[in-house]
Amino acid sequence: MQTLSLTGGFRDAPKDAAFAFRAVMNAMAKPGEINSVAGAEPPAGLSIAAGVILLTLCDPETPIYLAPSLDRPELRDWITFHTGAAFVAASAAQFALGTWDELPLADFPLGSAAYPDRSATLIVEMDDLRAEGATLTGPGIKDSAALSLPERAAFQQNAALFPRGLDFIFTCGDRLAALPRSTKVS
Repeated sequence: MQTLSLTGGFRDAPKDAAFAFRAVMNAMAKPGEINSVAGAEPPAGLSIAAGVILLTLCDPETPIYLAPSLDRPELRDWITFHTGAAFVAASAAQFALGTWDELPLADFPLGSAAYPDRSATLIVEMDDLRAEGATLTGPGIKDSAALSLPERAAFQQNAALFPRGLDFIFTCGDRLAALPRSTKVS
């Protein structure tokens, strides 16, 4: 394990994790709303927001899938040191991390009618994240919201599976926004 993997975690773990958890839950509760987070300094090639999410939501019981471009020793070592999470194939993942084009959507667990909570949450690294583009409606949105999604059809198909389906957290720099499976996209 390289020395770099030992750094970059939360400086004040309880406080930083609490603020980060609140930002993630706020994003999930208010789809399309963009939140800023801080506290992590992940390895190069991973956004601050994605690093913060991993440090906040993952632990030794959390199986993670890494897309090929992020499946590097320095990132694996960093995640292992700071969270203890195991790396798995997409079909066994609770969380996945990668760019939109690299994530094999059809391979991730969607949950079941009896256990819809056994689905994956995908952390999608984006080049740009704006409150414009696709129109979002559903729980947590007063009238409608907008978010710059990589496409619309996949999210429309995902919402049709509700209560099953994938949840998404989009990251760019120190910002994140969420799209739960209950959100309708047009």
